[in-house]
Amino acid sequence: MKKLSLSFLFLLILVSCNSTKHVAEDEHMLTQNYIYVDSVRNNGNDIQKYILQKPNPKFLNLPIGLYFHNIGNPNKPKTPSEWGKKNPHSYNFIKNIFSEKQSIAYAKSFIGINKWFLNYQGPVIVNNRKVKNTENNLLTYYKNQGFFKTKVTSEIDRDSISKKATVAYRITKGKPTLLDTINFKIESPVLDSIYKSANTPSLLKSGNQYNDITFRNEASRVLKLFRNNGVYNFNESALGFYVDSTRTDYKTNVDFLISGSQLEEEQHGQYINKPYQVQKVTEVNVYTDYSFTRKGEPYLDSINYKGIQFLAHRRNKFNPKYLSQSIFLKPGSVYKDTLRNLTRNHLKSLNNFKSTNIEFIPIAGTDDELKMLVKLSPIEKYTLGLETEITHSNIREIGTSAKFSITNRNAFRGAELLKLSVLGSYFNSNNGPGWEVGADASLEIPRLIAPFGLNKLVPKEMSPRTLFSIGSSFQKNIGLDRQTFTFLSDYRWKYNAKKTIQLEILNTQYIQNLNINSYFDIYSSEFSNLNDVAEAYDIAKNITNITNYPLSTDINTQVPEALDFMKKVANDTSFKTTNSEEYNTALNILNRYNIITSDFLIPVLSYSFTYNNQVNSSDNNFSFFKIRLSNSGNVLGLISKETNANDKKTFAKIPLAQYFKTDIEYKKFWDVGATSVFGIRSFLGAIIPYDNSDIPFTKSYFAGGSNDIRAWQTYELGPGNTNSGLEYNVGSLKFLTSAEYRFNVVSKLKGALFIDAGNIWDITGSSFVEDASKFNNLSSLKDIAVGSGFGARFDFSFLILRLDVGFKTYEPYLTGNKWLKNYNFANAVYNIGINYPF
Repeated sequence: MKKLSLSFLFLLILVSCNSTKHVAEDEHMLTQNYIYVDSVRNNGNDIQKYILQKPNPKFLNLPIGLYFHNIGNPNKPKTPSEWGKKNPHSYNFIKNIFSEKQSIAYAKSFIGINKWFLNYQGPVIVNNRKVKNTENNLLTYYKNQGFFKTKVTSEIDRDSISKKATVAYRITKGKPTLLDTINFKIESPVLDSIYKSANTPSLLKSGNQYNDITFRNEASRVLKLFRNNGVYNFNESALGFYVDSTRTDYKTNVDFLISGSQLEEEQHGQYINKPYQVQKVTEVNVYTDYSFTRKGEPYLDSINYKGIQFLAHRRNKFNPKYLSQSIFLKPGSVYKDTLRNLTRNHLKSLNNFKSTNIEFIPIAGTDDELKMLVKLSPIEKYTLGLETEITHSNIREIGTSAKFSITNRNAFRGAELLKLSVLGSYFNSNNGPGWEVGADASLEIPRLIAPFGLNKLVPKEMSPRTLFSIGSSFQKNIGLDRQTFTFLSDYRWKYNAKKTIQLEILNTQYIQNLNINSYFDIYSSEFSNLNDVAEAYDIAKNITNITNYPLSTDINTQVPEALDFMKKVANDTSFKTTNSEEYNTALNILNRYNIITSDFLIPVLSYSFTYNNQVNSSDNNFSFFKIRLSNSGNVLGLISKETNANDKKTFAKIPLAQYFKTDIEYKKFWDVGATSVFGIRSFLGAIIPYDNSDIPFTKSYFAGGSNDIRAWQTYELGPGNTNSGLEYNVGSLKFLTSAEYRFNVVSKLKGALFIDAGNIWDITGSSFVEDASKFNNLSSLKDIAVGSGFGARFDFSFLILRLDVGFKTYEPYLTGNKWLKNYNFANAVYNIGINYPF
C-alpha cells in the first residue's frame, strides 16, 4: 500500500511538474514577490496583506495544488454531448452495451474528474494593474504611519523561456512626521461637559509619530465616551481631524473637531439641526416570541414586571422575574452602549434564543426619551444532539464511542437548560472486546443558586451560571469493570470578557470495581513479573514440594493465591536481605494492586481561573491561561474517624481519596502568514496525597496519546526514565510542552509539523516507588521525553479529522545514545483524533 501511494505521488508530480503548463505564450506565472524597504529586504507578515497577487501556495516547496490543477484540462468538453463527439468510440461502446443513459453518466464522470482537478487554484498570472494597485496600497500603508514623503516603485522580471516572473517592490519611506500642537474643539456644551467630567487622557500626544491607527482609536474612544453617557444618536460623522500639511519641518498640528448637533429629517423631507442631548430609556418592551412572519399580529399576552413590559403573541413562556435579570437598561436609566451590549450578550448566553434584536426608538414629542424594544426569537424547546469519537491507547485498540442527548430549553420558565444524555462505547482491548454504557442528567441555571444570600456576591453583569449534574456509567472489560456514580454542583461566571472563574462544590465521585479477580488477566505484565519473583523465591527458599512457581492462572484462584504470596514475601525479612530486587518488585505490585482494585469516594472542592483573549474562532493571535486548584476529602476526612485494614481513612466504609491537586496550562498562538499558524502549549500538574491516602487511578497523570506526547501511546511513557512495559503508567507530577506549526496544503487538507516534550514522575515519597520513577530535583529534567512528527488535518468546518504521526526523538529510558535511536516509521505512533490537539 505504501509503495502504491509513493508511486501515485511520483506519477502525479511527473505528469504535472510543468507548473506553467496552462500559462499562455504572452503570460507569465508569478513565482516570488520581493519587498525592499529603504533597500532592506522585508519579509514581515504585516505588509503581506497589502500585496494583491501572491504565488501559488506551496507544501514542502512544491505547489501541490497547482500540480493537481495542471492534471485537468480547461479545453476538455463541458457537456456529455461534447464529450461524446470528442470520444465517439467510448461513448458509443457504452451506449450499445448498456444504454444512452449509462453513456451519459460515463461521460459525466470524466467531466466531473476533470472539473475536480481544475477547481484547484491555477497558475497566478502577473497582472500589471494589480501590481500598480499594490504600489498604491503600500504607499497608503506607509503614509498612514506618518511617512508622508514615501515613494514606491515596482519592477517585473519576466523570463520568456520559462514563462515565469518575479515582482520587486521598492519602498523609500523618508522621514516620519511627528504630532505638534493638538487642539480640541467641542461645539456642544453637553458634550463638552461630558468630556471634561470623564477626564480621560487623549491618545493623541504631542511628539508622537503620526499614525492613522492612533487617530482611529481616538475617534473610537470619544465615540464610546459619549454613547456611554446617554448620547444615543452620537456617531463618528460628528468627529473630524484636520491635519496641517503645509509645514515642511516634518511636524504637524492637529485640530480635533467635535460637532455639537446632527441633521435630522423632519416631515415633508426637510432637515434641521438638533443639538445632542443626554437621553434616557423610559420604556422597555420585551417580545418573547418575536417572529418576522408574525409582524403586525396582535400580542395577546402582556405582563408588566418592575416597569418592563413582556409581550407575547400567545402565552409568555418565560418568567419575567428571571428574564428581566438579563435586561440591564431599566426604565428611567440613562442610555449606555455598554449596557446595551451587555444585555445582548447576556440574552445570547442563555442559549434559549436563535436571535436577539435590540432597537431604540425616540418617543414622539420628546428629545431626550427612548423606547427600548427587545425582540427575542426562541430556539425550539427540544433539540437532539449526537457526539462521536474515535479512541486509541496503549491498552485499547481502535474503538468508537457515541453520546446521544436531548436538551429541554426553558425547562422551568427561567431559561434553564435541562439535558439528558446516554453514552456508549465499544472497542477491542488486549484481553478482548470491551464496552461502556452510561447516562447523566444536568441542569444549567443562568444565575447563582446558593444559600445565605451568597448569590449576591456575583453581579448579574458577570453572567453567573449554576450547573447541577448527576450520572452513572458501567464498564465491561475496561479495567476492572468499573462502575461510577457522579454528582456535581458547579458555579461559573465571567469576571470580564477575558477572565472566567469557576467553583466546583460537592463534586463527588464514587468508583466501585466489580471484577477485581480479573486484575492479573488484564494487567498481564504484572502477573509475569510476579511469576519471576515466585521463581526466585522458590530457589532462595529451596522449595521442592509445594512450589509457588508457577502461580495459578485459574481466574477463580489467581488473585487470592497471588495476594497470599505477596503478603508472604512482604513478611519474609530473610528474602528481603537475599533478594532485595525481587522483594521490592512484589511490594510494588501489591501496592499497585491495592490502588487499582480499591473502591474510592472522591469529594472534590476546586477553584479555576481562566484567561482567554481570543476574540472569535477565526482569531489566531491569542493567549490562553488556566489554573485549577482542587482538594479532595478534606471536609469528610475531618468528620470521619474510621479507617480500613490498610489504615486508610474511610467514609461509610468506603476509602476516602485525600489529596491536593494543581493544574496549570498556558497556550499561545501567532499568525505567521496568510494561512499559517504557530502555537505552543505548556502544562504542569501535581497531585499530593495526605493522611496516608492513595491517589485514585482515575485522578493520576499519564503521558502519551493523540492530545499529549504523540510519539507514545496513552499510558505508555514514564514515569521518569523507566520503561516498565506495564499496560499503564501513571504519576503524581506531569510536565508537558508542545510546539506546532499549522499550514494549508490544498483545499480542505491542512498540514502540521510538531514537537512534544514531557513526562510524568512520582512525588508522593512512597517507599514502593523505584528511584528511577521519582522526581528528585532539577536533574530529573533529563527524563523529559521528546517526540516530533507531522500531521494531516481535514477541515470539514463543523469538525476537524486529524491524523498525526509521532516519532520517538529522545527516549530517556534508553542506555547510551538516547537521541533518534528509534526515529523511524516502524516505531512511529499513528494518532487519530478529532479537532486540534490543543
